[in-house]
Amino acid sequence: MLEGFLQDFKLPFTPPDWAVEETQRRVVLLLNHVLMQESQATERLARQKGRTVLVQWQSLSFKVLVTPAGLLDLAQSNAVSDLVLTLTDPSPLALVQGLVQGGKPAVRVEGDVQLAADVNWLTDHLRWDVEADLARIVGDVPAHMLVSNGRKIAQALQQFVAQGRKTPSASNSTPPATTNQPESAP
Repeated sequence: MLEGFLQDFKLPFTPPDWAVEETQRRVVLLLNHVLMQESQATERLARQKGRTVLVQWQSLSFKVLVTPAGLLDLAQSNAVSDLVLTLTDPSPLALVQGLVQGGKPAVRVEGDVQLAADVNWLTDHLRWDVEADLARIVGDVPAHMLVSNGRKIAQALQQFVAQGRKTPSASNSTPPATTNQPESAP
């Protein structure tokens, strides 16, 4: 029921272009922050300088340009995409469940094979060290506690999702079989 609701859920308004662009810029900053933590990642991307990658899901799209430094920048909306990554799962709930369980979403890939291989390498090898970044702001101990509690919450969500998949729905369940026991004499 929840999944059906989320599939049909639409925002009551379209966000203004400036808000969408600003959100995309913030995502690019976060991606670049993660990329800069791994020199091999920026080296791989630097070989792809000038290439554009379009990521799309339903009506949402995000186009980035690879810079000569091996980082990302927002690409012009009219720029030709060298690689198109389309998230194929229509359900936002299924996407979140997959990510929480540590999986990758189903993606249709079109375009440059080498660029696709480099992007795939990035998704397999890059991880954001949230604890280190939090430690710079709040200190080591509070950062460790926050991340530890976040992991516990993520594990609880994983277990909840796994239990939801194992539990048959009421319409599909069958009553337990009964055995005929001889009645005892009075």
